[in-house]
Amino acid sequence: MTASEGFMPESERVTRQLRDEILDGVRRPGSRLVERELAEALGVSRLPVREALKTLVSEGLVTPRPRTWAVVREFTASDIADLDEVRAALETLAFRLAAQRHTRAGLEKLRAVLDTELEAARAGDAVRARRAAADFHQTVTSLAANELLNELERPLRSRLRWLMGQHDDLLGVALEHEALFEAIAARDVRRVESLVLHHQATSRDAVLGHRRQGVPTADHAPDDTSERAG
Repeated sequence: MTASEGFMPESERVTRQLRDEILDGVRRPGSRLVERELAEALGVSRLPVREALKTLVSEGLVTPRPRTWAVVREFTASDIADLDEVRAALETLAFRLAAQRHTRAGLEKLRAVLDTELEAARAGDAVRARRAAADFHQTVTSLAANELLNELERPLRSRLRWLMGQHDDLLGVALEHEALFEAIAARDVRRVESLVLHHQATSRDAVLGHRRQGVPTADHAPDDTSERAG
C-alpha cells in the first residue's frame, strides 16, 4: 500500500476493491453483493459498503435490489450496443486529438503504459494486461487535452473499461495499441483514424464472441444469486 492509499477513506477503498473484482471477472454478472457479508469479508462496517454500492450503481456496474443488497450488472445486448456506439464516438475524437496535441511527457507516459501491457500480454497475465489496456485508452483521452471530453468520459469510465476488457487475445490488442502509439507519435491523424476503426471492430468481435460462448449470467450464476435477504 502506498502512503496515499494509507489515508484513503474506507468507502473509497471498498469501492476500488469491488470495482476491480467486477472488472477483473472475479465477481460474475448476477453475483449478489450483500452489505453484511461484504462488511464481514472486508473487515469494515456496513456504512462504507453501502456507500461503495451506491457509487458502483452510479457507475453502471451494479444493479440495486430491495433492502441491503445488489447484484453485479449483467450487460444486455442492447446495453453493449449503446456502449459501443458511445465508445466509438468518444474514442475516435480522443485518438485524433491526442495525435494532434500530445506533449513529449504525455507520449512518454503512454509508452510506459504500453510497455506494461505488452509485458503482461506476453507473460499471459490477463488481469494486468487488461488493466493496462484500459489505462492506455484513458491516457490517450488525457493526451487529447480537452477537459470537456474528460468530463464526458469520466462517468462512463467503468462501463467502458468493462467493455474493453471483453477480449482474450491479449497480445493482439497490445500490438494494435502499439501501432496506434506509433501513429500518435508521428502525428499521423489519418492513420490514427484508420487504426481506431480497426481496433473498435476487433473489440466488437471479441464482445460478440464472449456472448456466443455463453458467459454466466444472472439466470445461470452460482448459488450466491439466491434470494436470501441481507
